[in-house]
Amino acid sequence: MNRPIYQLLGGSKTRVMAYASSQHLPTVEDFAPDALKAKAAGIRAYKIHPGGGQSANAAPRPSYVGHMEEIRQVRKAVGDDYPLMFDPVQGYNVYSALKVGRLLEDQGYIAFEDPIPTTDIEGLIELARALDVPLNIGEFIMNMNGFADYIKRDALDIVRFIADNIGGITGGMRVCQLAEAFGMECQPHNWGNVMDLAVHFQLELAANNNYWFEMPWPMEYPDRVYHKDKFRVDKDGYVNAPAEPGLGYPIDRDALDRIMVRIDR
Repeated sequence: MNRPIYQLLGGSKTRVMAYASSQHLPTVEDFAPDALKAKAAGIRAYKIHPGGGQSANAAPRPSYVGHMEEIRQVRKAVGDDYPLMFDPVQGYNVYSALKVGRLLEDQGYIAFEDPIPTTDIEGLIELARALDVPLNIGEFIMNMNGFADYIKRDALDIVRFIADNIGGITGGMRVCQLAEAFGMECQPHNWGNVMDLAVHFQLELAANNNYWFEMPWPMEYPDRVYHKDKFRVDKDGYVNAPAEPGLGYPIDRDALDRIMVRIDR
């Protein structure tokens, strides 16, 4: 067909707004400057992946207590109108997740991703009932059918997935459509190298209920020498759709040959 995959899937978008997805930085004080750099680079939102919750010049403390200070510092730095998200990668129990979640509400964050282990569906139901900040869940659901129970039982507010876990592009599109049937946002995971991002970007462009491109931060993180095309934001903070067919980011075979050590057969 000589067309990008998102067009074959019926997508008509030409770009998706990006948010910066942080690294797990060493100290609490590292995040506010990092968020300001992302904002200055034209990225329209920022997601914290908290580290150990410790300060460089303070006594050790429970990680979630330090994370709460992080949440306040980043909000103060970027201002009240800048969208912020928070992802502790299943790092809390229900008690600490409630404490952090209430602060996220107070500070105007727009998503709370994977606060507790995804296997604790009863805990997620409790959090979803108690908190107004949307729960963004699904990276650790390992098959497409698993999403139905979480949606049916109100254990999440935003549906998230890693296409690798659920049957690739086909499975990812079916999960997007399942979420859309329930009027829910679907937010595919972007991380890794160019091809990881390319797969999920095609789904983000095709899905009617996706609004964000997760940009690994710093933006150079996914770059590889064997891809000429880089993921970057435009002047408005969007990532523009590729024009090349298929996944849209062709491999530079000459560059790949130059870094190859040997071929084992």
